[in-house]
Amino acid sequence: MNTTVRRDIRLKRPPLFAGVLVLSALALAACASADTTSSTSTDDATTAVAAGLDLDLFVDGAIVGDPATVDCTLNGGAETTCYEITISGYPTDHEIGPFCPDTTSTSADDAGIWFDGEAVYDLDGEFIANLAETYGDDGWHMYDEDGNVYVTDTAEAFEAAARPDVDPEYQNYCIEGSYDFLDNGEPIESTVLIPTTPVAADASAAPQGNQGITLDGVVIAESAPVDAILGAYTIASFDDCGGHFNPFEGYHLHGATGCSENGEATDGETAIFGYAMDGYAVHSPYSEEELANVELDDCNGHSTEELGYHYHANSAEKNQVIQCLVGQTVASDDAAGGAPAGGPPAGGPPAEPNE
Repeated sequence: MNTTVRRDIRLKRPPLFAGVLVLSALALAACASADTTSSTSTDDATTAVAAGLDLDLFVDGAIVGDPATVDCTLNGGAETTCYEITISGYPTDHEIGPFCPDTTSTSADDAGIWFDGEAVYDLDGEFIANLAETYGDDGWHMYDEDGNVYVTDTAEAFEAAARPDVDPEYQNYCIEGSYDFLDNGEPIESTVLIPTTPVAADASAAPQGNQGITLDGVVIAESAPVDAILGAYTIASFDDCGGHFNPFEGYHLHGATGCSENGEATDGETAIFGYAMDGYAVHSPYSEEELANVELDDCNGHSTEELGYHYHANSAEKNQVIQCLVGQTVASDDAAGGAPAGGPPAGGPPAEPNE
Protein backbone atom coordinates (compact mmCIF):
# COMPACT_ATOMS: atom_id res chain seq x y z
CA MET A 1 0.00 0.00 0.00
CA ASN A 2 1.24 3.53 -0.73
CA THR A 3 2.33 5.69 2.15
CA THR A 4 2.35 9.42 2.74
CA VAL A 5 4.93 11.09 0.54
CA ARG A 6 6.55 14.45 0.24
CA ARG A 7 8.42 14.69 -3.05
CA ASP A 8 10.46 17.43 -4.68
CA ILE A 9 8.43 19.41 -7.18
CA ARG A 10 9.67 19.30 -10.75
CA LEU A 11 9.37 22.82 -12.12
CA LYS A 12 9.22 23.38 -15.86
CA ARG A 13 8.85 26.42 -18.06
CA PRO A 14 5.26 27.07 -19.19
CA PRO A 15 4.07 27.08 -22.76
CA LEU A 16 2.97 30.42 -24.12
CA PHE A 17 -0.77 30.90 -24.40
CA ALA A 18 -2.30 32.99 -27.11
CA GLY A 19 -4.78 34.51 -24.71
CA VAL A 20 -7.04 33.89 -21.80
CA LEU A 21 -10.78 33.86 -21.46
CA VAL A 22 -12.31 36.36 -19.07
CA LEU A 23 -14.95 34.49 -17.13
CA SER A 24 -16.52 35.61 -13.91
CA ALA A 25 -16.68 33.04 -11.12
CA LEU A 26 -19.70 30.80 -11.56
CA ALA A 27 -22.14 29.72 -8.90
CA LEU A 28 -22.06 26.29 -10.50
CA ALA A 29 -18.35 25.77 -9.75
CA ALA A 30 -17.68 22.20 -8.88
CA CYS A 31 -16.54 22.51 -5.27
CA ALA A 32 -19.30 23.10 -2.72
CA SER A 33 -18.93 26.02 -0.33
CA ALA A 34 -18.14 25.05 3.21
CA ASP A 35 -20.24 26.51 6.00
CA THR A 36 -18.56 29.62 7.37
CA THR A 37 -18.58 30.22 11.08
CA SER A 38 -16.78 32.74 13.22
CA SER A 39 -14.42 31.28 15.73
CA THR A 40 -11.55 32.61 17.77
CA SER A 41 -10.63 36.14 18.71
CA THR A 42 -8.17 37.97 16.47
CA ASP A 43 -6.26 39.81 19.17
CA ASP A 44 -2.94 38.78 17.63
CA ALA A 45 -3.91 40.12 14.21
CA THR A 46 -5.28 43.42 15.48
CA THR A 47 -1.94 44.31 17.06
CA ALA A 48 0.14 43.07 14.13
CA VAL A 49 1.75 45.25 11.51
CA ALA A 50 -0.43 45.10 8.40
CA ALA A 51 2.06 45.22 5.56
CA GLY A 52 -0.48 44.88 2.77
CA LEU A 53 -0.29 43.33 -0.67
CA ASP A 54 2.93 43.91 -2.64
CA LEU A 55 2.18 43.87 -6.37
CA ASP A 56 5.88 43.69 -7.20
CA LEU A 57 6.07 40.15 -5.82
CA PHE A 58 3.84 38.69 -8.53
CA VAL A 59 5.55 36.71 -11.27
CA ASP A 60 5.57 38.26 -14.74
CA GLY A 61 2.32 37.42 -16.50
CA ALA A 62 0.47 36.40 -13.35
CA ILE A 63 -1.54 39.64 -13.38
CA VAL A 64 -3.46 40.49 -16.54
CA GLY A 65 -3.54 44.19 -17.36
CA ASP A 66 -3.03 46.89 -14.75
CA PRO A 67 -4.44 46.44 -11.25
CA ALA A 68 -6.82 49.20 -10.16
CA THR A 69 -7.38 50.71 -6.73
CA VAL A 70 -11.09 51.02 -5.98
CA ASP A 71 -13.33 51.85 -3.04
CA CYS A 72 -14.75 48.78 -1.32
CA THR A 73 -16.80 47.72 1.69
CA LEU A 74 -15.61 44.76 3.72
CA ASN A 75 -17.77 42.11 5.36
CA GLY A 76 -17.17 43.59 8.81
CA GLY A 77 -18.47 46.97 7.69
CA ALA A 78 -15.12 48.68 7.11
CA GLU A 79 -14.99 51.08 4.17
CA THR A 80 -11.56 51.11 2.60
CA THR A 81 -9.75 50.67 -0.71
CA CYS A 82 -9.06 47.43 -2.53
CA TYR A 83 -6.88 46.26 -5.36
CA GLU A 84 -8.92 44.96 -8.28
CA ILE A 85 -6.68 42.31 -9.78
CA THR A 86 -7.23 39.96 -12.69
CA ILE A 87 -5.06 36.85 -12.52
CA SER A 88 -4.06 34.71 -15.46
CA GLY A 89 -5.66 31.43 -14.40
CA TYR A 90 -2.52 29.40 -15.02
CA PRO A 91 0.87 29.25 -13.26
CA THR A 92 3.17 31.50 -15.24
CA ASP A 93 6.42 30.04 -13.90
CA HIS A 94 5.94 26.30 -14.41
CA GLU A 95 3.94 23.80 -16.41
CA ILE A 96 0.99 21.92 -14.97
CA GLY A 97 0.68 18.16 -14.67
CA PRO A 98 1.06 15.26 -14.85
CA PHE A 99 -2.15 14.09 -13.19
CA CYS A 100 -3.57 10.56 -13.54
CA PRO A 101 -1.39 7.52 -14.24
CA ASP A 102 -1.88 5.77 -17.57
CA THR A 103 -1.55 2.23 -16.23
CA THR A 104 -1.14 0.35 -12.98
CA SER A 105 2.60 0.26 -13.78
CA THR A 106 3.02 4.04 -14.14
CA SER A 107 5.68 5.43 -11.82
CA ALA A 108 5.34 8.39 -9.47
CA ASP A 109 7.53 10.45 -11.80
CA ASP A 110 4.87 10.22 -14.50
CA ALA A 111 1.82 10.96 -12.35
CA GLY A 112 0.53 13.53 -9.89
CA ILE A 113 -0.60 13.25 -6.30
CA TRP A 114 -3.78 12.74 -4.30
CA PHE A 115 -4.54 14.05 -0.82
CA ASP A 116 -7.63 13.33 1.23
CA GLY A 117 -7.33 15.27 4.48
CA GLU A 118 -5.25 12.52 6.07
CA ALA A 119 -2.28 11.86 3.80
CA VAL A 120 -0.58 12.74 0.53
CA TYR A 121 -0.21 9.84 -1.88
CA ASP A 122 1.79 9.42 -5.04
CA LEU A 123 -0.92 8.92 -7.66
CA ASP A 124 1.04 6.20 -9.40
CA GLY A 125 -0.19 2.92 -10.81
CA GLU A 126 0.37 1.10 -7.54
CA PHE A 127 -1.93 3.51 -5.71
CA ILE A 128 -4.69 2.95 -8.28
CA ALA A 129 -4.27 -0.82 -8.02
CA ASN A 130 -4.55 -0.65 -4.22
CA LEU A 131 -7.54 1.71 -3.90
CA ALA A 132 -9.84 -0.99 -2.52
CA GLU A 133 -7.33 -1.76 0.22
CA THR A 134 -6.52 1.89 0.93
CA TYR A 135 -10.16 2.86 1.45
CA GLY A 136 -11.50 -0.49 2.67
CA ASP A 137 -14.09 -0.79 -0.09
CA ASP A 138 -14.17 -3.53 -2.73
CA GLY A 139 -16.20 -1.25 -5.00
CA TRP A 140 -12.98 0.38 -6.18
CA HIS A 141 -11.65 -0.95 -9.50
CA MET A 142 -10.24 1.87 -11.66
CA TYR A 143 -8.47 -0.13 -14.37
CA ASP A 144 -9.19 -2.72 -17.04
CA GLU A 145 -7.90 -6.29 -17.37
CA ASP A 146 -4.74 -5.02 -19.09
CA GLY A 147 -3.97 -2.55 -16.31
CA ASN A 148 -5.04 0.55 -18.24
CA VAL A 149 -6.41 3.17 -15.84
CA TYR A 150 -9.83 4.66 -16.59
CA VAL A 151 -9.09 8.37 -17.13
CA THR A 152 -11.30 11.23 -18.31
CA ASP A 153 -9.26 11.81 -21.46
CA THR A 154 -11.88 13.73 -23.44
CA ALA A 155 -13.73 16.96 -22.75
CA GLU A 156 -17.04 15.08 -22.67
CA ALA A 157 -15.78 12.58 -20.10
CA PHE A 158 -14.22 15.33 -18.00
CA GLU A 159 -17.42 17.38 -17.92
CA ALA A 160 -19.50 14.31 -17.06
CA ALA A 161 -17.24 13.37 -14.14
CA ALA A 162 -16.17 16.75 -12.73
CA ARG A 163 -19.65 17.85 -11.71
CA PRO A 164 -21.94 17.53 -8.66
CA ASP A 165 -23.89 14.56 -10.04
CA VAL A 166 -21.16 12.36 -11.47
CA ASP A 167 -22.41 10.45 -14.50
CA PRO A 168 -22.56 6.79 -13.40
CA GLU A 169 -20.60 5.89 -16.52
CA TYR A 170 -17.60 7.72 -15.08
CA GLN A 171 -17.60 6.35 -11.56
CA ASN A 172 -14.36 4.46 -10.93
CA TYR A 173 -12.52 6.99 -13.09
CA CYS A 174 -9.48 9.10 -12.39
CA ILE A 175 -10.58 12.66 -13.20
CA GLU A 176 -8.09 14.68 -15.19
CA GLY A 177 -8.66 17.99 -16.95
CA SER A 178 -6.64 20.17 -19.28
CA TYR A 179 -6.81 23.59 -20.87
CA ASP A 180 -8.00 21.88 -24.05
CA PHE A 181 -11.22 20.92 -22.25
CA LEU A 182 -12.08 24.52 -21.29
CA ASP A 183 -14.00 27.03 -23.41
CA ASN A 184 -11.84 28.00 -26.39
CA GLY A 185 -9.08 25.78 -25.01
CA GLU A 186 -7.74 28.61 -22.89
CA PRO A 187 -7.16 29.33 -19.18
CA ILE A 188 -9.87 31.11 -17.25
CA GLU A 189 -9.02 34.47 -15.75
CA SER A 190 -10.40 35.48 -12.35
CA THR A 191 -10.85 39.02 -11.07
CA VAL A 192 -10.63 39.55 -7.31
CA LEU A 193 -10.87 42.44 -4.87
CA ILE A 194 -8.34 42.36 -2.02
CA PRO A 195 -7.91 45.13 0.59
CA THR A 196 -4.86 47.29 -0.09
CA THR A 197 -4.18 47.20 3.65
CA PRO A 198 -5.61 44.36 5.75
CA VAL A 199 -8.34 45.22 8.25
CA ALA A 200 -8.65 42.88 11.25
CA ALA A 201 -12.01 41.21 11.84
CA ASP A 202 -13.65 40.92 15.25
CA ALA A 203 -13.23 37.15 15.10
CA SER A 204 -11.50 34.74 12.78
CA ALA A 205 -13.65 32.86 10.28
CA ALA A 206 -13.40 30.10 7.74
CA PRO A 207 -12.96 31.54 4.24
CA GLN A 208 -16.08 31.85 2.10
CA GLY A 209 -15.43 30.54 -1.38
CA ASN A 210 -11.94 30.99 -2.74
CA GLN A 211 -9.23 31.65 -0.19
CA GLY A 212 -6.73 33.76 -2.09
CA ILE A 213 -4.40 33.97 -5.08
CA THR A 214 -0.87 32.78 -5.76
CA LEU A 215 2.01 34.93 -6.92
CA ASP A 216 2.07 33.02 -10.21
CA GLY A 217 -1.57 33.65 -11.14
CA VAL A 218 -3.70 30.83 -9.71
CA VAL A 219 -6.76 30.86 -7.43
CA ILE A 220 -6.28 29.29 -3.99
CA ALA A 221 -9.52 27.34 -3.64
CA GLU A 222 -11.18 26.05 -0.51
CA SER A 223 -11.01 22.40 0.47
CA ALA A 224 -11.80 19.87 -2.23
CA PRO A 225 -14.94 17.87 -1.28
CA VAL A 226 -13.03 14.65 -0.72
CA ASP A 227 -15.91 12.69 0.83
CA ALA A 228 -18.12 13.31 -2.20
CA ILE A 229 -15.30 12.60 -4.63
CA LEU A 230 -14.51 9.28 -2.99
CA GLY A 231 -18.22 8.53 -2.53
CA ALA A 232 -18.59 8.58 -6.31
CA TYR A 233 -15.62 6.22 -6.70
CA THR A 234 -13.55 8.92 -8.36
CA ILE A 235 -10.13 10.44 -7.75
CA ALA A 236 -9.92 14.14 -8.68
CA SER A 237 -6.20 14.05 -9.43
CA PHE A 238 -3.81 16.85 -8.46
CA ASP A 239 -0.48 17.60 -10.05
CA ASP A 240 2.66 17.81 -7.91
CA CYS A 241 1.90 21.48 -7.29
CA GLY A 242 -1.42 20.67 -5.59
CA GLY A 243 -3.64 21.99 -8.38
CA HIS A 244 -6.25 20.53 -10.72
CA PHE A 245 -9.03 21.52 -13.12
CA ASN A 246 -12.76 21.81 -13.07
CA PRO A 247 -14.83 22.83 -16.11
CA PHE A 248 -16.02 26.10 -14.56
CA GLU A 249 -12.97 27.69 -12.94
CA GLY A 250 -10.15 25.99 -14.81
CA TYR A 251 -6.92 25.28 -12.98
CA HIS A 252 -6.83 26.13 -9.27
CA LEU A 253 -4.93 25.19 -6.12
CA HIS A 254 -5.98 22.97 -3.19
CA GLY A 255 -2.60 22.20 -1.63
CA ALA A 256 0.60 24.18 -1.07
CA THR A 257 3.67 22.20 -2.14
CA GLY A 258 6.16 25.00 -2.86
CA CYS A 259 5.59 25.62 -6.57
CA SER A 260 4.31 29.20 -6.33
CA GLU A 261 6.99 30.60 -4.04
CA ASN A 262 8.71 33.82 -5.03
CA GLY A 263 11.93 34.74 -3.29
CA GLU A 264 14.05 33.03 -0.70
CA ALA A 265 13.00 31.95 2.77
CA THR A 266 14.56 33.99 5.56
CA ASP A 267 15.86 32.61 8.84
CA GLY A 268 12.96 31.07 10.75
CA GLU A 269 10.52 31.69 7.89
CA THR A 270 9.29 30.01 4.74
CA ALA A 271 8.89 31.78 1.41
CA ILE A 272 5.77 33.71 0.45
CA PHE A 273 3.66 32.22 -2.33
CA GLY A 274 0.40 34.19 -2.31
CA TYR A 275 -2.10 36.45 -0.61
CA ALA A 276 -5.32 35.59 1.19
CA MET A 277 -8.55 37.36 0.31
CA ASP A 278 -8.17 39.54 3.42
CA GLY A 279 -4.85 40.91 2.14
CA TYR A 280 -2.47 39.10 4.47
CA ALA A 281 0.47 37.25 2.92
CA VAL A 282 0.49 33.46 2.76
CA HIS A 283 3.78 31.63 3.24
CA SER A 284 4.60 28.00 2.55
CA PRO A 285 3.98 25.40 5.26
CA TYR A 286 6.47 24.80 8.01
CA SER A 287 7.92 21.32 8.29
CA GLU A 288 7.02 19.32 11.38
CA GLU A 289 10.47 20.07 12.78
CA GLU A 290 10.08 23.80 12.15
CA LEU A 291 6.61 23.86 13.71
CA ALA A 292 8.13 22.76 17.00
CA ASN A 293 10.07 26.02 17.14
CA VAL A 294 7.37 28.55 16.22
CA GLU A 295 4.10 29.66 17.74
CA LEU A 296 1.17 30.11 15.37
CA ASP A 297 -2.38 31.23 16.13
CA ASP A 298 -5.52 29.27 15.30
CA CYS A 299 -5.32 30.44 11.68
CA ASN A 300 -1.68 29.31 11.31
CA GLY A 301 -0.53 32.92 11.40
CA HIS A 302 1.92 34.98 13.39
CA SER A 303 3.54 38.39 13.36
CA THR A 304 7.23 39.12 12.95
CA GLU A 305 9.10 42.39 13.03
CA GLU A 306 10.29 41.98 9.46
CA LEU A 307 7.11 40.67 7.81
CA GLY A 308 4.24 41.77 10.03
CA TYR A 309 1.27 39.42 10.33
CA HIS A 310 1.10 36.59 7.79
CA TYR A 311 -0.25 33.08 7.42
CA HIS A 312 1.52 29.80 6.93
CA ALA A 313 -0.30 27.34 4.71
CA ASN A 314 -1.30 23.96 5.99
CA SER A 315 0.65 21.00 4.67
CA ALA A 316 -0.97 19.60 1.54
CA GLU A 317 -2.44 16.47 3.11
CA LYS A 318 -4.88 18.59 5.11
CA ASN A 319 -6.69 19.64 1.92
CA GLN A 320 -7.07 23.21 3.15
CA VAL A 321 -4.43 25.75 2.22
CA ILE A 322 -5.50 28.53 4.60
CA GLN A 323 -6.87 27.45 7.97
CA CYS A 324 -9.01 30.53 8.57
CA LEU A 325 -8.96 34.30 8.04
CA VAL A 326 -8.30 36.94 10.68
CA GLY A 327 -9.03 39.88 8.39
CA GLN A 328 -12.14 41.26 6.73
CA THR A 329 -12.81 40.45 3.09
CA VAL A 330 -14.90 42.17 0.44
CA ALA A 331 -18.59 41.74 1.26
CA SER A 332 -19.64 40.59 -2.21
CA ASP A 333 -19.00 36.90 -2.94
CA ASP A 334 -18.33 37.62 -6.59
CA ALA A 335 -15.89 40.41 -5.84
CA ALA A 336 -14.13 38.29 -3.25
CA GLY A 337 -13.38 35.47 -5.60
CA GLY A 338 -16.79 34.04 -6.33
CA ALA A 339 -17.92 30.49 -5.91
CA PRO A 340 -15.27 27.99 -4.92
CA ALA A 341 -13.36 25.84 -7.34
CA GLY A 342 -12.53 22.17 -7.18
CA GLY A 343 -13.64 18.68 -8.04
CA PRO A 344 -17.14 17.23 -7.95
CA PRO A 345 -18.80 18.52 -4.76
CA ALA A 346 -21.53 15.97 -4.42
CA GLY A 347 -23.06 12.92 -5.95
CA GLY A 348 -25.64 10.27 -5.36
CA PRO A 349 -24.88 6.76 -4.20
CA PRO A 350 -22.28 5.03 -6.35
CA ALA A 351 -23.53 3.01 -9.28
CA GLU A 352 -22.06 -0.32 -10.23
CA PRO A 353 -18.31 0.13 -10.79
CA ASN A 354 -16.63 -0.52 -14.12
CA GLU A 355 -15.98 -4.18 -14.73
